[in-house]
Amino acid sequence: MIRDPGGLSSGLTAQETVRLARDTRRPTALDYIWHLCSDFVELHGDRTHGDDPAIVGGPGLIDGTPVMVIGHQKGHDTGELVARNFGLAHPEGYRKALRLMRLADRLGLPVVTLVDTQGAAPGVGAEERGQSWAIAECLAGMSELSVPVVATVVGEGGSGGALALAVANRVLMLRHAVYSVISPESCSTILYGDPSHAPELAESLRITAPELLRLGVVDGVVPEPPGGAQEDPAAAMDALKAAVLESLRELSGLSGDELRKHRHERFRGLGVIEGG
Repeated sequence: MIRDPGGLSSGLTAQETVRLARDTRRPTALDYIWHLCSDFVELHGDRTHGDDPAIVGGPGLIDGTPVMVIGHQKGHDTGELVARNFGLAHPEGYRKALRLMRLADRLGLPVVTLVDTQGAAPGVGAEERGQSWAIAECLAGMSELSVPVVATVVGEGGSGGALALAVANRVLMLRHAVYSVISPESCSTILYGDPSHAPELAESLRITAPELLRLGVVDGVVPEPPGGAQEDPAAAMDALKAAVLESLRELSGLSGDELRKHRHERFRGLGVIEGG
């Protein structure tokens, strides 16, 4: 895991990195889960409306360490992408995620999340079922967990839909993932009326791992094989597993109050300019 921005060469443009992050050949959340975990048991449902296939999660063991792992699930082909709503979670998905996090808190299990979504589901049905409220509850609920939380951005981390699973003590990011408040295309459409300015805005948004590490938005960058995780999934997943275990070891000695304080201070400090 790389913690020094100086150790990351720029290499690709931001828009090229976006294309790599969106490649459907990249490992999905379930690929990572089955590689990282043994004895994983997927849990379903939000106990209110239904089960959202765009969010997967449940307890498992990472090298003998019990964890609760939760992630956005996309897919590798059209059929799975449609079935999973392209990883765009509905309110019931975020309520399921929060249910599993609270279960982990009661059981004393660290929480590990896998972030890979362009954003939350934007449809009328999602809004009618309380999308903004579900995301807000996830943000607030994660901030109050008394167990270690490690978030990993493994593909595209977009908007509040991504942040809902990323209020963590440690936020890690794969080298060719992206993490942003808005996609470059949406930003271009808002500012210019069409998506044609996406490449230049991708640079301005500072969405790549080197930029976000330099700004302190992420705590570490996980190297990827040349060409991205999709070129050697096993190597990428092994690297992520090592980074997650390292982060969990670093957090293991902190009490519940210390973990909550650390999380609060981490996010309150983002965007603060010294001497400003």
